[in-house]
Amino acid sequence: MSNLRDAAMSSKAWPFEEARKLLKRAEKGAADKGYILFETGYGPSGLPHMGTFGEVLRTTMVRRAFEAISDIPTRLICFSDDMDGMRKVPGNVPNQDMLQEHLQRPLTSVPDPFGEDDSFGDHNNAMLRRFLDTFGFEYEFYSATEFYRSGRFDDTLKLATERYDDIMKVMLKSLRDERQQTYSIFLPIHPETGRVLYVPMKHVDAANHTITFDDEDGREWTLPVTGGKVKLQWKPDFGARWAALGVDFEMYGKDHSTNTPIYDRICEILGGAKPEHFTYELFLDENGEKISKSKGNGLTIDEWLSYAATESLSYFMYQKPKTAKRLWWDVIPKAVDEYHQQLRAYPGQEPKAQIDNPVWHIHGGNPPESRMVVPFAMLLNLASVAGATDKDGLWGFIKRYAPEASPETHPDLDQAAAFAVRYFHDFVAPLRQFRAPDAKERAAMEDLVARLKAWEGGQDAEELQSLVFAVGKDHGFEPLRNWFKALYEVLLGASQGPRFGGFIALYGVDETVRLIEDALARG
Repeated sequence: MSNLRDAAMSSKAWPFEEARKLLKRAEKGAADKGYILFETGYGPSGLPHMGTFGEVLRTTMVRRAFEAISDIPTRLICFSDDMDGMRKVPGNVPNQDMLQEHLQRPLTSVPDPFGEDDSFGDHNNAMLRRFLDTFGFEYEFYSATEFYRSGRFDDTLKLATERYDDIMKVMLKSLRDERQQTYSIFLPIHPETGRVLYVPMKHVDAANHTITFDDEDGREWTLPVTGGKVKLQWKPDFGARWAALGVDFEMYGKDHSTNTPIYDRICEILGGAKPEHFTYELFLDENGEKISKSKGNGLTIDEWLSYAATESLSYFMYQKPKTAKRLWWDVIPKAVDEYHQQLRAYPGQEPKAQIDNPVWHIHGGNPPESRMVVPFAMLLNLASVAGATDKDGLWGFIKRYAPEASPETHPDLDQAAAFAVRYFHDFVAPLRQFRAPDAKERAAMEDLVARLKAWEGGQDAEELQSLVFAVGKDHGFEPLRNWFKALYEVLLGASQGPRFGGFIALYGVDETVRLIEDALARG
């Protein structure tokens, strides 16, 4: 443990850099409440997307890193702002007309368009929890509706009436002149319509902790700010929540970063200590646009998990969180193979290198052994040339290449084989474009066939790679990647592919000879 802590205190892995900030915070008294509190927020106005999941995953990585350098207990709260009014109907849900009738009502007061839960907010909360549970996160789920209505937020809301002017000064500085005229930090829930009202306050009573306002019809109302009758605007809510709960760490996307000073100051006005923050870059769809809950663009968690194991998604999330990441189908195979490369490297690394390895953070310091003796990219190409329709169609080749492997002893490989067949048929096969070789490429491929027919070196991937390399060099390909590119385009219908020697070893020498001869006959 001491070796691990020593290494962690100088690690450049971003979760440890954040954990060390929290350790300094704890030394200043943040842990006097008995624990360090991590929080993530979720706005359930639409179905949960990758950004929501990524916040919980990455926060968990910081939490585990902190636990490696400190004995102070930790908690993680996933807070859903499900009392927020539904401002618009998401485009990717059913029963649009029905939802239109409930605009501006709290999400937990909007009927579930799927007909499965008590409300739309409950439906989206359930989806989020299912996603989080799939990955085995340890967390406590908080509903804003329950938090407001149960009275747990009452003391902070009362204090907000007493310090209303101070909070308003912070907010008004960030607003345009016209918005300043109607803005209030408090949003009343109309007693009759149940809608969240964006109206100016006529009076805020700090002694009785009430607000007075006119509704859209000009009728005057006075409501207590307690008991779920009123909610805070989302920016004040951020800072108030930090103060009420004693949050020590929260991360959020770059689109929130300009609001950080506002959140911090409101937290301090309401008697809290501003938490440590971590701002990550946004996820982008195939067109480079920010992914959105309401648009439903970009990949969903379920979509990723239809083609790869959970760990590959965790690996993708770990990498460079402060760099914008394109989240589209073609990143999946790369994430799978890089994850297993890191997993294979881990046992032979020194402790300092191990805690910098992404798999340490993905698995909380206890990564499993990789049994992926065949890369995912290779399985995709095997599915292509073998015409496999299920994983059983790949196992004959796999067992010849790795006789010790079986679905029982190599479950990660067995799972990957099934994913590879599905991924190939859905995304690779429709885009394949075979071409005929030119004269130079034809001569080189005929030479490769001749050398493979005379080959007596068995299934050694490195020796076969050297053979292919030598053919390209002898036929004057410069740079040599043009030779391999020609093999991929002519034989696989793609511009890139696996190490070709490894492919021959897996697919078989005789089978590769037939593959090349068939391609030359077509061309």
